[in-house]
Amino acid sequence: MSSDLGARVPQQPVAPAPAPDLATLPPDAVPDPAEEGRLGSVFWTSVAISAVFVAWGVLFTENLTTVTTASLNWLTESFGWTYLVVTLAILVFLVFLAFSPAGDIRLGRDTDRPEFSTPTWFAMICAAVMGIGLVSYGVAEPISHFATPPHGLAEAGSPEAAVRALQYAYFDWGLHAWAIFAVFGLAIAYSTYRKGRRTTVSQLFRPLLGDRVDGPAGKAIDILAVFATLFGTTTSLGLGALQVNNGLGTLFGVPVNSVSQVLIIAAITTLFTMSAVTGVSRGIKYLSQGSAVLAVLLFLFVLVAGPTVFLFNLYAESIGLWATDFFRMSLQGTAFGDLQWMQWWTYFMMAWWVSWGAFVGIFLARISRGRTIRGFITGVLVVPSIVFFTWFTVFGGSAIHIDMFQGGTIAEQTAADINSAFFATLANFPLAEVTSVVAIVLVIMFFVSGADANTYVLGMLTSNGSLNPRRPVLVLWGVLTGVTAIVLMLAGGLSALQNTVIVTSAPFLLIIAGLTVAFWKDLTADRRAAAAAMATRLAPAGIPAPTQDAGTTGPAVPAPADRSAT
Repeated sequence: MSSDLGARVPQQPVAPAPAPDLATLPPDAVPDPAEEGRLGSVFWTSVAISAVFVAWGVLFTENLTTVTTASLNWLTESFGWTYLVVTLAILVFLVFLAFSPAGDIRLGRDTDRPEFSTPTWFAMICAAVMGIGLVSYGVAEPISHFATPPHGLAEAGSPEAAVRALQYAYFDWGLHAWAIFAVFGLAIAYSTYRKGRRTTVSQLFRPLLGDRVDGPAGKAIDILAVFATLFGTTTSLGLGALQVNNGLGTLFGVPVNSVSQVLIIAAITTLFTMSAVTGVSRGIKYLSQGSAVLAVLLFLFVLVAGPTVFLFNLYAESIGLWATDFFRMSLQGTAFGDLQWMQWWTYFMMAWWVSWGAFVGIFLARISRGRTIRGFITGVLVVPSIVFFTWFTVFGGSAIHIDMFQGGTIAEQTAADINSAFFATLANFPLAEVTSVVAIVLVIMFFVSGADANTYVLGMLTSNGSLNPRRPVLVLWGVLTGVTAIVLMLAGGLSALQNTVIVTSAPFLLIIAGLTVAFWKDLTADRRAAAAAMATRLAPAGIPAPTQDAGTTGPAVPAPADRSAT
């Protein structure tokens, strides 16, 4: 694979705005080494509110459930449509940006080049992001939609229901999710590597708020980022515990109950906290590599041992329907009902992606320095979406084939316990015990690596953007994450996890919309400054200043084609 995403055709890109020297940046935009790692009000406020939430869940469990359920209903009935509109608007913005002259700007200095090769970059994205979804929902969502087609669009159990099932799974796990991650990653990378600012969410709003990002407004933004990340992690941790408990129950008869799930959460919390304090380069790297290898092996096994020809045909038909109905699905709300279905699927999924925005954005920024905006957007939107579409087709499609043509009962088992879907599917393949053990190990590795990275991001966000948070801070956030997951599990299991992530992510949806506007303003201002500087340099020689193309963000200054890695 070429390391350049589409740069084989000779291009005449617009000369990007030069990355400023840190010495010329405003003092408030340059990270202060003395300030890095300082535990200020963001840390103490975040910890205090987290502790209050835990106490609320322990002492007043029923009240917590009542309040989150009522908040969920009011929020989704009144503002659920905002998840649809905002995510679609961000996706359209990214596509426009990728095709605009601004797409040639590098995330870093103009001379920077990617640290990782393109294949390695793709592998890191797919291995470290949303891993739990592969197991938790790879079968559960398609088979659930097959048994109960979304919005009554097909007859349950019919061939059309099979296609609709994958169509909506693609929608929940495809471009919209990655658009949220991509815009966050772009904004973080541009702010950090090109503008020299601290790696905090509040710094992204400097184009809109100016010096107010250093005051209460900026601190409020950072605290919201902390809570969105915390509850996104606890939701994943809770889902992981449910999956592991179900797998152990299937294989070894371990009781599937709250006691087992609490013990599993405690064990996984210990593992990912230990991994976090070993450092990103060791813990996350090795876990991501190991989980990627296991996932590929399990995928190939099911593809070869399963109904391969049926899966290829189903894949093609489902992709076609997904593409045809893309904008209808993107804006289909609850004007005529289906609120509960949307809460369980579309609204929950989008809220989950929003809550993971800070973690995934920072991770993507960390591994993408030196890439062009166009290469970043293309890679982050397209490649992971294809990977997830393919996974859902192979595992979900195999489950559908088993129920349709082999007399299987996977849909019934999933309706009784959604966490049994993956293992119920593997039970219909050869070497079921072996593959189930692999799946359990895979879940644990996915969760440890994901929660490990989330703990690191929480430590960084509450340490004034420090890239090396103190170990006690990492341990504290690891423990708080585990305890919060336990509280939510005891307060209502999967329903409590879903309700809470939707409610807590809602304010952060506005943050993501705001940072998109701030990023565009940053980009526009820099390109105008570059145009002015170019005009100043050319004026003494009597050369006409470059004109600005209509609809672009910067001057049309020809430059030699750059065929290096994007």
